[in-house]
Amino acid sequence: PSLPAAVSNEVPEHPCVSPVSNHVYERRLIEKYIAENGTDPVNNQPLSEEQLIDIKVAHPIRPKPPSATSIPAILKALQDEWDAVMLHSFTLRQQLQTTRQELSHALYQHDAACRVIARLTKEVTAAREALATLKPQAGLILLLGLSVLQPAGTCAGGDVAQAPAVRTKHPELPQGPLISLWGHFLACGINLASSYLVQGLHSASIPGILALDLCPSDTNKILTGGADKNVIVFDKSSEQILATLKGHSKKVTSVVFHPSQDLVFSASPDATIRIWSVPNASCVQVVRAHEASVTGLSLHATGDYLLSSSDDQYWAFSDIQTGRVLTKVTDESSGC
Repeated sequence: PSLPAAVSNEVPEHPCVSPVSNHVYERRLIEKYIAENGTDPVNNQPLSEEQLIDIKVAHPIRPKPPSATSIPAILKALQDEWDAVMLHSFTLRQQLQTTRQELSHALYQHDAACRVIARLTKEVTAAREALATLKPQAGLILLLGLSVLQPAGTCAGGDVAQAPAVRTKHPELPQGPLISLWGHFLACGINLASSYLVQGLHSASIPGILALDLCPSDTNKILTGGADKNVIVFDKSSEQILATLKGHSKKVTSVVFHPSQDLVFSASPDATIRIWSVPNASCVQVVRAHEASVTGLSLHATGDYLLSSSDDQYWAFSDIQTGRVLTKVTDESSGC
């Protein structure tokens, strides 16, 4: 229990003991009394501030005043406590509602940002695909311009300036004054680059036309092989794809038209040669003449046999009707 001070008769906040009278005083009050009288208030003996001894006690609990012990005062105190609790609860509810609104707004902004990002990503992808589609078109026109045997003279399409002949990389182009099939295609379409663009024939996700051939019987038909593993037969006059031939497991690096039949041939690094029927858009034969990437194709003059070369250092001679390999030849001096 707390000891009341001798002067105030209340529980002191800072108690101290007088060694003269052995009474407990409130330090604030006893210091004021000593400053005025210089004696102990109980026995009037001389006393100074230096003689006072502090008492170390826990923080005292001040008793309630007598007025707070009545029933109305107790009811009022309980009502005040209840009001404080309700006010605190209301404040917490307001903070919770504000936090919910802020969270809902943040989630809405996040969803809107995700939608914008998705739309922009879609637009970027579409732009990349459009750009990639333009690359095969430019490559096709450049290939037509560089791989022809262009003679001096004129054609129905207009004047052609005299220029030295350029040797073509196509195995079937004639080396003479006659205009080749490719040269005829370019010469009669001298303004092809500026007035006509072939739409992208191959998938833009893996762009690139890797092989091209013209039909000997109808120069409007173009045969292409692409990095997307597909073979495309395209009609220049109608600007339509006649057939999309799918079957290779790797890119198509060589394509050849049959001169008299509706057949086309394709080769790929998947070590296969495929013979396709254009009207049916189907593969009629798969020739497995090599164990490595097939690098080149050439059709025999009779149109019945196919010659192929490969990274396995072999040349193969195959029958296009049966798909059977007739013979394989290698250069013994190469060490194979």
